[in-house]
Amino acid sequence: MTAKEAPPGPGLAEAPHHAGHRERLRARFMKAGPDALADYELLELVLFRAILRRDVKPLAKDLLKRFGSFAETVAAEPERLREVEGLSEAAVVELKLVQAAALKLTQGQVLNRTVIASWSALVDHCRASMSYDQVEQFRVLFLDRKNALIADEVMQRGTIDHTPVYPREVVKRALEVGASALILVHNHPSGDPTPSRADIEMTKEIVAAARPLRIQVHDHLVIGKGTPASFKALGLL
Repeated sequence: MTAKEAPPGPGLAEAPHHAGHRERLRARFMKAGPDALADYELLELVLFRAILRRDVKPLAKDLLKRFGSFAETVAAEPERLREVEGLSEAAVVELKLVQAAALKLTQGQVLNRTVIASWSALVDHCRASMSYDQVEQFRVLFLDRKNALIADEVMQRGTIDHTPVYPREVVKRALEVGASALILVHNHPSGDPTPSRADIEMTKEIVAAARPLRIQVHDHLVIGKGTPASFKALGLL
């Protein structure tokens, strides 16, 4: 046996097969950006922080197999993430931190800015907040007289296909925050953003309740898996 083939000496453990992989992946991310990495590699980077001494590539691929994509994985409910074998509580926290950071970033791009100037950013924020939610939620974007966003609030959460909405509560909250206009937003967990008859009737009720108080409803967006449906663009508002 040559010196090159000799086993490691006493006290020198053989390096695991993934030694150096973490640094190489981090370096590639910093040099080329996230577009140069596959979804499972981005998940590996997140998992590195919580799982220090284990090859996390199989776990990252298991997460994608279960949830479908990087975005759907970080948006998954903690209870569902905990069902994945090998995913520690610390790793669940890291995944949810990524989601929280993404939401804070998109929120910062639209808060206190005019809706007209930042419409695409506002839509991106709504999609990031709602498109992967497994139950319906109804949120209201409250605008001031200059159409700048002053508050973004989830008013109701419902079931997989229904959210109870109370027009008087929406208008009451608008008065409390001093809003002059509203943008209504809700999601369809099915992924199909087509407005339902119930969506249309509920929107009419909110418009009717807001009109006497000179509060305008600019639009109602329905968030699915693709391009959101706009009541205004569809001629429903």
